[in-house]
Amino acid sequence: MTSFNRSLAATALVFAALIAGTAQAAEHEIKMLNKGADGEAMVFEPAAVKVAVGDTVKFVPVDKGHDAATVKELLPEGVEETKGKMNQELVLKIDKEGAYVIKCTPHWGMGMVALIVAGEKPANIETVKAAKMAKKTRDRLDAELKTLGF
Repeated sequence: MTSFNRSLAATALVFAALIAGTAQAAEHEIKMLNKGADGEAMVFEPAAVKVAVGDTVKFVPVDKGHDAATVKELLPEGVEETKGKMNQELVLKIDKEGAYVIKCTPHWGMGMVALIVAGEKPANIETVKAAKMAKKTRDRLDAELKTLGF
C-alpha cells in the first residue's frame, strides 16, 4: 500500500468514526386539536412521547385557539419555562433528561395536556405523578404516564 493510499484509508476511518459517533437528533411533531382521533375534545396528539436528549418537539396548531406552554413546576430542574403564542408553532428543544408537562393555556382545565419524557428514569417523575390539577387534566396525564410505562 502506498503512502497516499494509507493516508486516504486513515482519513476515511477517521471520517467514518466521526459519523458513527454523531447521533442524529430527531424532531417529533405534536398536533394541537379541537378533537382527537379518539373523539376526545381539546387534545394534543400524540399526548405522550419518549424522546432523546437533543431532540426537538414541534407543537403544531392544526385547529385555532391553542397554544403550547410548559408547566413551570413540572419540568426537569434547571429547565426554563417556555410559552408559545396563540395559533403558532412552538419548537421545544429537549436539553435535559426528565419529564416535561406541556399545557394549552386556555384548555388546561379541560385536560389539554401533553407529556414528554427524555431518559429512562426521569428524576422529576414522582413530582409529575403527585401534582395537583383539575380532575380531567389529572386523568389524562395519568393515562399518558401509563402509556409511557410510568
